[in-house]
Amino acid sequence: MRSLLLAALLLAAAPAFAQDDAEPVVPTNGAAFAPLELPTPNAYRSASGRPGPAYWQQRADYDIAVRLDPEAHRVTGEETVTYTNNSPEALDFLWLQLEQNLFAPGSRGAALTPAGSRWRGSFPEGGVMLSRVEITQGGQTMPADYLVDDTRMRIALAEPLAPGGGQLELRIAWSFVVPEYGSDRMGRLAVEGGTVYEIAQWYPRLAVFDDVNGWNALPYLGQGEFYLEYGDFNVAITVPTPYTVVATGTLQNPGEVWTAEQQARLNEARTSAERVYVIAPDELDRAHPQKSATTTWRYRAENVRDVAWAASNRFILDAASATTEAGTTLILSAYPPEGVSDDPAEPGWEEATRFGRAAILNNSHWLPYPYPVAVSVAGVVGGMEYPMLHFSSVETRGMALFGVIDHELGHNWFPMIVGSDERRHVWMDEGFNSFLNTFSNVAFYDENPDPTIAHRGEGLDARVNRLTRSDTVVALMQSAAMQDQPITTAPDQIRRSSLGFLGYRKPAKGLLVLRNVVLGPERFDTAFMAYIRRWAYKHPQPADFFRTMDDVSGEDLAWFWRGWFMSTETLDQAVTSVEQREDGAVVTVANLGGLVMPADLEVTFADGTAERVRVPVEAFYDGDTFGVTVPGSRRIASVRLDPDGVLPDTDEANNTWSAGTMR
Repeated sequence: MRSLLLAALLLAAAPAFAQDDAEPVVPTNGAAFAPLELPTPNAYRSASGRPGPAYWQQRADYDIAVRLDPEAHRVTGEETVTYTNNSPEALDFLWLQLEQNLFAPGSRGAALTPAGSRWRGSFPEGGVMLSRVEITQGGQTMPADYLVDDTRMRIALAEPLAPGGGQLELRIAWSFVVPEYGSDRMGRLAVEGGTVYEIAQWYPRLAVFDDVNGWNALPYLGQGEFYLEYGDFNVAITVPTPYTVVATGTLQNPGEVWTAEQQARLNEARTSAERVYVIAPDELDRAHPQKSATTTWRYRAENVRDVAWAASNRFILDAASATTEAGTTLILSAYPPEGVSDDPAEPGWEEATRFGRAAILNNSHWLPYPYPVAVSVAGVVGGMEYPMLHFSSVETRGMALFGVIDHELGHNWFPMIVGSDERRHVWMDEGFNSFLNTFSNVAFYDENPDPTIAHRGEGLDARVNRLTRSDTVVALMQSAAMQDQPITTAPDQIRRSSLGFLGYRKPAKGLLVLRNVVLGPERFDTAFMAYIRRWAYKHPQPADFFRTMDDVSGEDLAWFWRGWFMSTETLDQAVTSVEQREDGAVVTVANLGGLVMPADLEVTFADGTAERVRVPVEAFYDGDTFGVTVPGSRRIASVRLDPDGVLPDTDEANNTWSAGTMR
């Protein structure tokens, strides 16, 4: 029988490590255990990791009318932005993002991006054209004094915008040609009989002004994503009548764009767990009421940080519903016939609604999905997320399709609900979301058998625990190519070959290690969910996450945050000796790498019994070795470190000891 021995009894130090009770332990392993240097807490961001009592953030509300011209691939729009200055200081100017300028010849991003890169997209007609920029302030409307610099626009104010709630309005008219491939975030796809348009980064939008960096006007270079203010959006999208439009938010005029039969099908889908066709594959040529040459689709989204949309005259559309504690969500999938699979073993987009429904239900464990819709769109984009909607490749099939839908819809939690700064901290959305995907994938595969998945039926936590260690991540941690950039590297500065590791894999595995090895599921889950609730619809910084996890878990995790997130150190634990005595034994455990972790030992005795011993991370506070006393007269036959194989140990060969092989 195996039992976990109390650390307080089993971690008695060998004589070389004995301490005088009258003297405090003085750390010699100071680099690993030094206090974490974080910004000084203040009224805006507290020491506990909560938003402070004086926390504020700006607000930007948008009314947008836009028209799509498929003949010219051109989007033409007008917007009125109501901007509210909730900060404690007056603003002399505003910064806006013009991300379409990434695709203009000669942009900074184009100069940095190789032709074959995922972030490519520059073309001769690329970039935004501004035809009107006006400002209304203090009852006066006037042409704005503005300067465009690459993907940013600075608007000077004739008079400062008052703090504590001062408002103004911007009116901007613009147009751009939709790139064929827009940095894997938007674009257009030619399909038989038509085109699929995926439209994002499409309207001039306010940059964030916050208490940490002031104006966040970093240029859009392609690899780094977005940091946006929250607000309400009313969007009117005019397209040729044969086109279907899906978008962030709730459709406001279904009677004008759907037939009575299609509305009935949508109502059926709102109470159905199974797919209901709104536009069936054989109905593409008679999808909409022919009232006029063009149709305007009106969408509204409240308290979101962005809006994206897609349009096509070749969309099959199906839907179902998912009910969580927050209410019922309509799950929609829009895809051309090219997305349908003819191989039952590798289903295509005809199963996207089932996949999307599972993703919403499984991820709602962390916070119930709060939005009215969740939309999956098949097109040219490999995988990109927006509030309530994502774009993914029309060519993806099988479990890979579930994986990308789950990942992109998972982004509704990070960064759509928890509105982190993706332009600086890619790990706070991609890494956190990849962590969530571990659980939703396990849950989905349990219900949908895949012969490549082992250990089915063990239970969610047991399966997740098996996934804590990744040989790929361990190998990458050792790779010379990864040894000069930590997770906290700014995304535009991460080497393109390292983005998947530093932005996605390593932070996700780090959170699994923290959950399954350091804190345990109950303490971790409570703290992680507290972070989501504290910072929902707000702008957290890394320090807010670190402090929240410490605060709620009751642990000082400075050693973990520094080692895993802020350094490139690796873990190498070893059993270096076992000294047998009449009244017990001393097992010496060494930490040979720069990364520290708790150590779990499985001690097997000569009589065949076994016990487990937990060595807390504090054992290495005073040095890189620790002697663990195992009491009793039984002889030890073998010792094994990390018996469940969950730690990212870079050299497992020194993790075991057997009697007769070492002294």
